[in-house]
Formats: sequence, structure tokens, C-alpha cells
Amino acid sequence: MIFEGKSLSATLLEEGIAELVFDAQGSVNKFDRQTVSELDQVTEALKNTAGVKAVVVRSAKSTFIVGADITEFTGLFSLSDEEVLAWVKQTSQVFDRFEDLPFPTVAAVNGFALGGGCEMTLACDLRVADTTASIGLPEVKLGLMPGFGGTVRLPRIIGSDNALEWMTTGRDRKADKALAEGAVDAVVAPEALRDAAIAMAKDAAAGNLDWQNRRAAKLAPLSLNANEATMSFSTAKAMVAAQAGKHYPAPHMMVDTVAKAAGLDRDGALALENQGFVTLAKTDAAKAQIGIFLADQLVKGKGKKAAKAATKAVEQVAVLGAGIMGGGIAYQAASKGMPVVMKDIAQPALDLGLNEAAKILGKGMQKGKVDATKMAKTLNNIVPTLEYSTMKNADMVIEAVVENPKVKGIVLKETEQTVADDAIICSNTSTISINQLAENLDKPERFCGMHFFNPVHRMPLVEIIRGEKTSDDTIAAVVAATLKMGKTPIVVNDCPGFLVNRVLFPYFAGFSKLVLDGADFAAVDKVMEKQFGWPMGPAYLLDVVGMDTADHASGVMADGIPERMQKIDNDPVTCLYKAERLGQKNGKGFYDFGTDKRGRPTKNPSDDAYALFAPHCADKRDFDSEEIIARLMIPMANEAIRCLEEGIVGSAAEADMALLYGLGFPPFRGGIFRYIETMGLANFVALADKYADLGPIYQLSDGVREMAAAGKSYFDQA
Repeated sequence: MIFEGKSLSATLLEEGIAELVFDAQGSVNKFDRQTVSELDQVTEALKNTAGVKAVVVRSAKSTFIVGADITEFTGLFSLSDEEVLAWVKQTSQVFDRFEDLPFPTVAAVNGFALGGGCEMTLACDLRVADTTASIGLPEVKLGLMPGFGGTVRLPRIIGSDNALEWMTTGRDRKADKALAEGAVDAVVAPEALRDAAIAMAKDAAAGNLDWQNRRAAKLAPLSLNANEATMSFSTAKAMVAAQAGKHYPAPHMMVDTVAKAAGLDRDGALALENQGFVTLAKTDAAKAQIGIFLADQLVKGKGKKAAKAATKAVEQVAVLGAGIMGGGIAYQAASKGMPVVMKDIAQPALDLGLNEAAKILGKGMQKGKVDATKMAKTLNNIVPTLEYSTMKNADMVIEAVVENPKVKGIVLKETEQTVADDAIICSNTSTISINQLAENLDKPERFCGMHFFNPVHRMPLVEIIRGEKTSDDTIAAVVAATLKMGKTPIVVNDCPGFLVNRVLFPYFAGFSKLVLDGADFAAVDKVMEKQFGWPMGPAYLLDVVGMDTADHASGVMADGIPERMQKIDNDPVTCLYKAERLGQKNGKGFYDFGTDKRGRPTKNPSDDAYALFAPHCADKRDFDSEEIIARLMIPMANEAIRCLEEGIVGSAAEADMALLYGLGFPPFRGGIFRYIETMGLANFVALADKYADLGPIYQLSDGVREMAAAGKSYFDQA
């Protein structure tokens, strides 16, 4: 044994081949501080062991190394710039020392080799992967750039163009693609990986493979002439500007760093990488995106824990109501291999539901993501019916009929009389109280809300709403079924609008008040899209939701929370609804929708909408972007805080993920609570107080004032 630590060990095999094996105590290998320290120790041990002629680096687990330990980042990045720089410099030098070993090194890559795991393979002279391998540098998804030499080594191995595409998109490569691009030297079957790596190491040690020149290229400047460099980096900058935009500094920093380092040797290039990493680590975008990663882990962990506790398996699903939403839900379950009965009272509705599933699959085929077999299997999993009796074998029924409590109540009552005694019944409602709907059932303990978002196949979130009488077993089974359907479940307690719509409607109310005060809705949309970062501004989003749906839901919210959400006099949304301008569904709302001469969709601010609002609005005037953002976001933030204080949602992290997955909250802002805390709670209180005279949706709870005064964080709460 050359070295034995907690995360890795090294032994000497026959013919002078040393085997360095990563095998951390947890489920995966990652570069936490312990592992980095042990890598440095084993490097020194290998260097000082007589008889070592080459080293093979492999994993004892089903995956190579998943990257750095991100849970360490939050504390680490709160240190001073100098301390963060010292850490990243020391860590990257550990990889340098390994790269400088006086004999060839070969990485045997299986499963994921991401981030620091990929950088470990790049520090080796040769790389062999098995067919399960996925290799990449996804740091950009955390608002960061590679920090352990990735920006230096990858461009010198596969060329700057390919390397920048890898790093600025964060997409990993399967083994064959990595081979084609030169990132690995061979691909073998999983069972042959270790032997292939050892054989490659023996060849290199014997001088049959020129590992010295490969290493020399990684230590030298990039082999680009001035014209090639100009073309490469200007193209990369243009691509990043178009795809990432101004809100995401990491990809821009990567291009600049590689460009500036092109003429430098390894040490000079690494110094630039270290500094760029520190700069990004201190950005709000990195804090937000790391927060998203950690929140996503929390949500996934809660989901897995609940699913593990499920005592009832959901094998067969029934969907009641076969419109666009019902068809989308049926498709989602069927596409994951679950048999689905889709029931409606009219054949045209069933046809619509099946057509919705077929349309989604058809688009998938056009993009090459779905083949004929997948399409046939999915459609064959959906059985359309007009009869209740066909649902008798369903383990779970999802009611998705019209958003009307009386209609839903009747359907739920009939359903309970038809299905098995232990079948779970869910309502896909966006606003109606689960406790109210449960009154229609004899066994409310087996009932909960299951709120899907439209379009179902694209939106990751499902809000699972617990009623007062819903059992833990029911929630666990529905969480498990949601995960089986490929969605992210977040469990919330019952209230009007639940979580996502409850925080969305104050945002819409803030927008309506702004328009009535003389703001141009198109200008508001531009600010909220281009500056705040929403995928759609509020007017455009309302057009997509539909004015009929929005007006109805605002009525439900007004009835449920009258102290803050009373309907607004002359609300532009209601004005459009009464004028039968429903939005995209009939081509006219805030915007007029159509197609140009080439058949491409068009969207233009409607003169008719402006004329409709004019009698009710103050004289048109320009609002600065900061005021527009404040007047829309304070009500949303305020309501999110109240939901957390009232126990509607379990944590700030879950609220952030719900808005990210359910509404498309800008990822670079990290979610609604991350946005509040980035601003600073004391600053948020001062900003809200500035607009308090606009009404209750701008007025703070005592809880947030106490949090701000005490200097507390919503993310520190259990």
C-alpha cells in the first residue's frame, strides 16, 4: 500500500503500475477539502515511491467524481477575496503537482466526471472512458467557472473553440462525443475499463505512447496564431452575448480568461483562472445559482424521503377531464410507462385530450427526441373512456375538470363511489380550497390537491396540497407518483391559491395598479423581461394565462384573502375580459397576436387595449425601471413571506424552487427569498415602506421587520 486515506488510496500493481482509487465514504466521490488534501498527500507518496513507472486513476464507485463539494461553497465564499483566492490557488496547485509527476498518468473514467472530476482527468496525460461516462465542466450553472485548471488544460487538449463551447454551456459529453472531440483517447466497455487503463499505462511507461509531448502542450501557451485567436474569441464572445445575455457573468468571464491566457504558460494562465474564479464567487449570480443547487437538493431529498415512506404504490392512473390540461397530464404519466385511463363526458373532449398527447409526441419526433416506438407505447398507455366504471382499478385518480367548485364537487363525489376504497383522489385545481372540495367526500383522508402547471410536459413543478384531513400516507403516495411521472413535487398546505398562485396574484395586482397610474404595459413588460429577467412580462404572461382564467382566479383570491386581494376597480384584466379580449387563446389581449408573411408568430401592443384602458387610467407617463420593479416585486415578496410565516410552505428554499419551476423566476436571482436577501432585509423593509401607501399588498408583516432588526436570514430557519 502506497497510501491509504478516507477518500482515496494507492497501491502498486505489477510492472510498476500504481493504482490510485477514489472511494469516498459517501455515495459518490467529490472534491471536498479532505479529498483535496489526500490527493496532495498521495501525489507526494507516489513521487517518493521507488519502482512506480505509471499511475492509473480510477473510481471504486459507479461514477468517477461528481465535482467539488458545493455544500462547502456558501461558507467559503463568504470569506474575504484574499482568503478565497488563497484557497483556490492552493487547491489548483494540488492538481498541478499531480500533473507534474515524473511518470505517465492515465484516468479511467466511468459514470460522471464533472467539474473537479473532469479537471482531475485533464491533469492526467491520457484518458480512457467506458460507455457509461459523461464528462463535462458544468460550473457555469452555478454562476462560476472551473477553478482547478479546467480553463487552462481543456483548451490545450481539445482546442479553444470546443473548450469554450463545453464551458460556457455547461453541457457534459457522453463518451463517444468526448472521444470525437479529443477529450478522451479511447472508449471501452465498462467491464474492460480497468484493464484498458492499465494496458495504456504500461504502453506509456514503455515509451510506446508519447505522453511527454501531450503534457508539454498543457504547460505551454495555446497554439493559435493572431488571426486564429481573434476569430475564435470574437466568435465565442458573440455566442455568449446572444445566449447568456448580461445577467450571467460567468460565461463572459470564461471567454475573457481563456483569451487573455492564450499566450501564457500554465502558471500564468492558472493565475488568471484563479482571479476570475474569485471575482465570480463574489457575484450575486453565483450566490443565487449555488442557492438554487442547494435548494434543489433539499427539495429532491424531501421528495425521496416522502416517497420512501409511501405504503401504497401507484401503478395505474385515471385522469378525469380530457381537455388540454387533462391530455397533458395523461401524456406525462403515459410517457413514463404508467397505464392511464382518461375519462370525460363527451367524445370531442376525449379526442382533444388524445390529440394533445399526440401533438406533444409529434413535436418530439420532429426534434429527434421521440421515435415511432416511443410514440406508439405512450399512446397505447392512454385508454380514453366515457364510462366511470373503467376507473375501478385505478390506484390514483386526478380530477382535471373545469375550475368550478360545484362541478368539481359533483365529479369528486361520483368518483369516490366508483373507485376502490384505497384509491387516492386528487384535484388538479389552481386556486380552489382543498378543504372545501374535501367536504364532498366520505373519506377526505385519501384526498389532496395535485396542481400541475401548463404546459404540463414542460413545467417541472407539481404543487401537492395537503388538506386538513389529508393523511400522511396519501401525501407520501402522491409524492412518489409525482416523481414517477418525472416531475418535482413540493408539498404545501391549503390556502387560497396555495403557494405559486397566491404569490403571483399580488404581482399581477401591482401591475394593474401601475397601468392605472399611467404606465405603458409594453414598457413594463420590457423592464421585467430585459432588466429583471422574467421569461415574460406581466402583460404577456396574462395573455398566455388567458383573461378569463385570470379574472376568475383573482375573484377566488379576493374571496379567500379579502384583506389584501380585493378586486381592483377598473382592473385592466377585467376590462379585457369583458371586452372578450382573452389573450393568446383568441389572438387579442394586451397584445394582438398573428403571423407575419413567413408564418412566424407576431405580438404587437394593441391600440384597442390602450383605448380600452384610457378612460380609467391617469395620464400616461414614464416610470423608471427601479420603480416598476419595486411596485411589482414587493407584493410578490410580501406574500411569499406571509406564506412562510403561516406554514403554507415548509422553507424558503422550497418557496424559491416552486417559483423557479412553476413561474420561471429568473435563475440568476435565485428565487424570491434569495432576491429579498440579496437586497438585504433591512433594505427590503425600507423599500416596501416607501410604497406602503399604495395599499395592503405593499404593507409588511411584523415578522419581516423583526427578522430585519435581528439581522436574521430566512435560510437559517429550520
